Amino acid sequence: MKSDDAEAAPGQLMYAFAERLFPINRSLTGEGVRETLRCIKEHLPGLAIHEIPTGTQVYDWVVPKEWSIREAYIAHDDGTRIVDFRSNNLHVVGYSSPIDRMVSFDELDAHLHSLPEQPDAIPYVTSYYKENWGFCLSENQRRSLEKKNYRVRIDSELRHGSLTYADIVIPGSSTREILFSTYVCHPSMANNEVSGPTVATFLAKMLLSRRDRKYTYRFVFAPETIGAIAYICTHRDELRNTLAGFVLTCVGDDRAYSFMPSRLGNTIADKAALHVLHHHAPDFTKYSFLQRGSDERQYCSPGIDLPVVSMMRSKYCEFEEYHTSLDDLSFISPEGLAGAYGAHVKCIDVLENNAIYKVETCCEPQLGKRGLYPTTSYKGSAVAVRNMMNMIAYMDGKTDLIDIADRIGIPFHECAEYVEKLFPHGLVSLAG
Repeated sequence: MKSDDAEAAPGQLMYAFAERLFPINRSLTGEGVRETLRCIKEHLPGLAIHEIPTGTQVYDWVVPKEWSIREAYIAHDDGTRIVDFRSNNLHVVGYSSPIDRMVSFDELDAHLHSLPEQPDAIPYVTSYYKENWGFCLSENQRRSLEKKNYRVRIDSELRHGSLTYADIVIPGSSTREILFSTYVCHPSMANNEVSGPTVATFLAKMLLSRRDRKYTYRFVFAPETIGAIAYICTHRDELRNTLAGFVLTCVGDDRAYSFMPSRLGNTIADKAALHVLHHHAPDFTKYSFLQRGSDERQYCSPGIDLPVVSMMRSKYCEFEEYHTSLDDLSFISPEGLAGAYGAHVKCIDVLENNAIYKVETCCEPQLGKRGLYPTTSYKGSAVAVRNMMNMIAYMDGKTDLIDIADRIGIPFHECAEYVEKLFPHGLVSLAG
């Protein structure tokens, strides 16, 4: 199975979808998550949305209370608002408990968060597992505050509700699965939040349009950390079928490509991703699993040990806009989204077409009598024959096509094309 022009990365369409998701106020739980999943379901009608009740034990964690917020602001005593949740949903510390009263400057200041080194940025701050309240604002805004009393209002609620996640399983001819997981829990940030569910949605749409899927594909949309833990806990038996997996996060900008390996770095997912990145974006940065920070922490944990990696653009924690209001829609681009989408499509193609082959002749096969040797010399013809013969030289019934492509230094798709030429002549066969 190979991608074609009809599957060219829909950068503009993805960017438009990211624009739609961006303003939604998401958190670990609540209506923002549900609204985001409903938007995704418009593209993927088969998406199943699930709820896990507050208090449910998921391994060492407990599903928290559901948080909702209607209004939040800091105002002068005349009612003039200085900081307003309606203008930017990063202004409120995530999971803030309710408050509505006059406070002194000193009390307010103890609940304010800003970034002195980035005076124009609003930081993203949460307090999920300890009840607290707070506001985030730019350092410039903070410096402008006078030492007087302020009206503080956060109209929020923490109640017994549920954690919401969604998944869709796209069947193939094999029950072995390729997993794509992304998170839907951050408010208005573009690369660190909406790029992941956006690219995941369009990858799932692409796969639904293909009729010759070898593997089954599982897409998971869940809050980061607790959502992934809950999903693993409730779907552990199904996840045992995972052949390879990818966490989709920070896949929207066009500055860089980055790679996060699995825990031991020796899975088929690692091999496929590294091969694709070597040819798709050879200047990519490979990080250590010790620098992990997203849901690969859960999927690759001891006792779970799924073959899960991440192919990102600019990696989380590594760009200065990370977890701030500067990670806005101007930070991502149609080209950045399309590049990440294209890299993952190539990984899908590599995994779908990878196999172990055995050459059926002793010594080198005679290509000319089968019409596989060019009768006219032209630029590149000798290289193509040499690459084909190099590939045949390693078709020993033990080495898979990814390893052969890496060893002889050509993209996987070229090896797959050579196999298509050799197979009808009985020169190679599937091993095992």
